[in-house]
Amino acid sequence: MGDISYSNGNGNVNGNGNGVGVNGNAVNGNGMNEKGHPVLNGYRKSCWYEEEIEENLRWSFALNSILHTGSTPYQDIALLDTKPFGKALVIDGKLQSAETDEFIYHECLCHPALLHHANPTNIFIMGGGEGSTARELLRHKTVEKVVMCDIDEEVVDFCKSYLDVNKEAFCDARLKLIINDARAELEHTENYYDVIIGDLADPIEGGPCYKLYTKSFYELIVKPRLTKDGIFVTQAGPAGIFSHTEVFSCIYNTLRQVFKYVVPYSAHIPSYADTWGWIMASDNPFVLSADELDLKTKLRINGENRYLDGKTFTSASTLSKAIRKSMENETHVYTEGTARFIYGHGHNSAQKLN
Repeated sequence: MGDISYSNGNGNVNGNGNGVGVNGNAVNGNGMNEKGHPVLNGYRKSCWYEEEIEENLRWSFALNSILHTGSTPYQDIALLDTKPFGKALVIDGKLQSAETDEFIYHECLCHPALLHHANPTNIFIMGGGEGSTARELLRHKTVEKVVMCDIDEEVVDFCKSYLDVNKEAFCDARLKLIINDARAELEHTENYYDVIIGDLADPIEGGPCYKLYTKSFYELIVKPRLTKDGIFVTQAGPAGIFSHTEVFSCIYNTLRQVFKYVVPYSAHIPSYADTWGWIMASDNPFVLSADELDLKTKLRINGENRYLDGKTFTSASTLSKAIRKSMENETHVYTEGTARFIYGHGHNSAQKLN
């Protein structure tokens, strides 16, 4: 995971980078006070989480505590209690979601695809072990079944235990949880899905998921499992003015080789310190206006969205001039042999994945 560092306020920082906890009941040999905050010579130290976004760019924020750290056969995981963003889930050194703003990511990932489909009843999630994607999908009145397929059972169990906001979703009878490689599951199932959602970890070198962003995967495994009017949507990494060329633009171009209609869209997520991207694809055009999206939202979704409505999606899918031009000129096609990665490195044992 990213570095955890302690500062005494005098410019002296001690970084350990290995997820050392900050729990304790009193000032003792471990340097903790009764509230579990680290102190030095009677002065409280600050505890910070730091993530390296690029070689020369780091993002850090203050922590209240480290709730849990651990490793699975596939990934390193941590749950942090952060001061600016609440509880934050970190996998392989990359922040996956934070309590205060995860609704932006998950509403954008789920609702545009389901609203553009005439009658989405059967949904497949690749990944999604956190449970937030299932939570948003299960708000749709038309949905009869959600299959969530995640390879890492330990992460799923971890999120069930620690993320209270999704406990209701995990208990919903419409949710079917499968612990398996999503590629293998789709390859061998005989079922068809109205919407397939890629809620995967970012494609990082050595990570478990980069093969699920390739042209062959989309063309030979995902598309054949969609119904006639089916829609595929995936998270597609950073989509900022500089960061979109890491993977966002080439995932977009890759999907254009497979589907007739491809719509990229993005939104700023504060805890990510960047704009984030999603891409929606189908062989049927996306023709709903902002007003039509609002009407469908009112009729088909239980509760009220906090972020997404018709005008928001229209804005999100209107990329800036510079990014539009870059996306139009992108020629790279994502394959296993020509994979691009966002900055960072995954758990080494993840390379065991077939």
